[in-house]
Amino acid sequence: MKRLFAVTLMAAAFALPTARSNAQDAKKNAVLTPVSNQNDKNWIDRHTKLLEIASKGDVDVLFLGDSITERWANNSAWKKSFAPLKAANFGIGGDRIEHLLWRITEGKELEGITPKVAVLLIGANNFHLDATVISDGVKSIVVELRKAKPQMKVLLLGVFPRGPRKPIDPTKVAPEDQTKTKAINAGIAKLADGKNVFFMDIGAKFLDSDGNLSKENMPDFLHLSAKGYDIWAHSIEGTVKELLK
Repeated sequence: MKRLFAVTLMAAAFALPTARSNAQDAKKNAVLTPVSNQNDKNWIDRHTKLLEIASKGDVDVLFLGDSITERWANNSAWKKSFAPLKAANFGIGGDRIEHLLWRITEGKELEGITPKVAVLLIGANNFHLDATVISDGVKSIVVELRKAKPQMKVLLLGVFPRGPRKPIDPTKVAPEDQTKTKAINAGIAKLADGKNVFFMDIGAKFLDSDGNLSKENMPDFLHLSAKGYDIWAHSIEGTVKELLK
């Protein structure tokens, strides 16, 4: 009986890592599989609008991402820094990595345009997943962008800091979130080759001297205020112009 119990424990010990590995693989495969968000009318409307923009061409700088990108809208920082560069905002609120992957591989949003530079920020809506899964997902997007537009340079941004999902003090960046953010950014930073793909982590610019978030920059501790977008614009404008040369 004791021997049977011991064998059962050993079998369980070996099975547990396998189960975890299978679950991890399933999550990774989900992120790497292009998926449209067809059940969301707002998403469909926005995607349709982006197809219209793409059909007109004349885009030199392409911003790709989720709501953090979409909320550039047409604010003063955008008008001053990027509109003169023939920039187009292709952010869609709620987008996960797999949604953006669909938009650039099957959604035809890149047809009709030949951007010189793409500014990519994605991953916030996949934050519930492991850092390595998110990093692999971002890598898949970079690979597809390079495949679709080999002459286009990619400015890849590290994911921004965020407040805790269950805040006690929302200005404090939760240690586990901070650790994950660093791990994600360390993973995607390896994609930079200094020739076609470039990496920038500007997250620290949104924090105060104590490393805390400010409502002045991030009112909901995730999305940016007008001042936050000023910081973003100021941080990358010079690099974007260099990459356009």
